[in-house]
Amino acid sequence: MISVVILGAGNVATHLFKGFSKSDNVSVNQWFNRNLNTIAKYKNSVAITDDLSKLKDADIYILAVSDDAIADLSSQLPFNDKLVVHTSGSVSVYDIDKKHKRGVLYPLQTFSKAAEMDFTDVPICIETIDKKNYPLLKKLAVSIGSPTKRINSDQRRVLHLAAVFVNNFTNQLYRIGHEITESEGAEFDLLKPLILETAKKVQEFSPFMAQTGPAKRNDKKTIKKHLKQLENNSHHQDIYKLLTASIQKTHGRKKL
Repeated sequence: MISVVILGAGNVATHLFKGFSKSDNVSVNQWFNRNLNTIAKYKNSVAITDDLSKLKDADIYILAVSDDAIADLSSQLPFNDKLVVHTSGSVSVYDIDKKHKRGVLYPLQTFSKAAEMDFTDVPICIETIDKKNYPLLKKLAVSIGSPTKRINSDQRRVLHLAAVFVNNFTNQLYRIGHEITESEGAEFDLLKPLILETAKKVQEFSPFMAQTGPAKRNDKKTIKKHLKQLENNSHHQDIYKLLTASIQKTHGRKKL
């Protein structure tokens, strides 16, 4: 049985708690957050605290907090030589105070508290300074069903950057598409099968090979029509132009 203490109460912390709670191989000894009200509803399932001096003993302490809070929180932990890991995609493992055994447990997925999460669909990227600590973190990840990958800091940083493009930026494009359809009373739901098929394609083909559309085929007439439709929203028009130019450059097409 692997014992853990979770620190933080955001999306990642909440889903990790739920995942660990379902595992027969993990015991969540305690959940810390500076605001107890945020985790009060779990008090019958786990010991909660807002006092760092009262942290319980555990095999692993997981800092599932904002990037800016990692260094300061790790330095405030009232013990030495314990395995302390953070869950960030962009923060160095060396940001954790050197009085600890240091590592990273980075779940490469988008998390929302209201959405259910199946950890078999959550690859967990693991990094440790001391290779002796790697097996324990791998065992922890496997215990909730996650596939694991051992990576270094540079690989983790580029994965996080790429994740912003394929998730955060893509979701913003969904929002723009939703706004465009609503402007004329069209149903955004009609686009959902297209969204799913687009995601499905890149499971089998490279994004380069999967690309379609007017920019890819250099359909200047359609591109001009689209820009005309967007003339009352310069922000959306600028995004359309930027992405069109990027696709044209990628596929060797001449710009308008």
